[in-house]
Amino acid sequence: MSYLDRIRDCAVFDAEDYLPFRVADTRVGRIHKNFVGELERYSDTFRISKNGVDLADDLDAVEQRTTAMDQVLRQLHKDGLIPGWRDERYPVTTSFRVPALLHMERAAVPLLGIQGYGVHINGFVERDGETSMWIGRRSLTKPTGPGKLDQIVAGGQPSGKSLRENLVKECAEEAGIPANLAAESVSVGTVSYLTERPEGLRQDVLFNFDLRLPDDFSPVNTDGEVSDFYFWPMEKVIAILSGTDEFKFNSGLVIIDFLIRHGFIDADDPDYVEIVDGLHI
Repeated sequence: MSYLDRIRDCAVFDAEDYLPFRVADTRVGRIHKNFVGELERYSDTFRISKNGVDLADDLDAVEQRTTAMDQVLRQLHKDGLIPGWRDERYPVTTSFRVPALLHMERAAVPLLGIQGYGVHINGFVERDGETSMWIGRRSLTKPTGPGKLDQIVAGGQPSGKSLRENLVKECAEEAGIPANLAAESVSVGTVSYLTERPEGLRQDVLFNFDLRLPDDFSPVNTDGEVSDFYFWPMEKVIAILSGTDEFKFNSGLVIIDFLIRHGFIDADDPDYVEIVDGLHI
């Protein structure tokens, strides 16, 4: 195991296995060829050819597209093809600040290879020159990464909320962090990846934040999504990250980014350039 192993786990993708998914002649995702057949019965919504899958041209307004997509996805969920339904909508767009072409159920985003976004918060404490980090363990009921280690707070970025609004909400729900403390989170960049996962193709950008926590702070989960919290010195975090697969696949990337920025991974590391480059697609 190594940092590069963590990065390579987030780069499993063969373009030959996928067809482009387009809305209004704009590619917004990729659909695995093995799944395309499940969409053929929805000819009012999708146009399928050897060159890709297109949302029907007569669906030419955001709400109209959203409604049509929702009807298809709910039936696919009923058929058992979309587990872990969230009742949370994600924007379908080509870039974070570009207006959405439609909105769709979060659980189905990987099946269509849609670009996803999230916020991850590194909660850490510095005391007497030593850095420690709060780590969460995901509930066994989570649809992705059950039981895996994670940041103290992490969540997908839904439609209709700013990054900061979402961060404050997730901090309160996942770790009991009050809004005034959550507001001290510092935006420190992104990581991105394109990789095949059991739930589909994950093409995500994660907005990363560092939050220096008070010595006496202890997180408390309020939404049932975190089973345990651990307060570990960075040496232990590093040992688990580099020596096991305990961390959720994308959470490992967020910690690697933290380690680089805080000097735990040095430029003299023989894999330094490959590690840094591997945090972005």
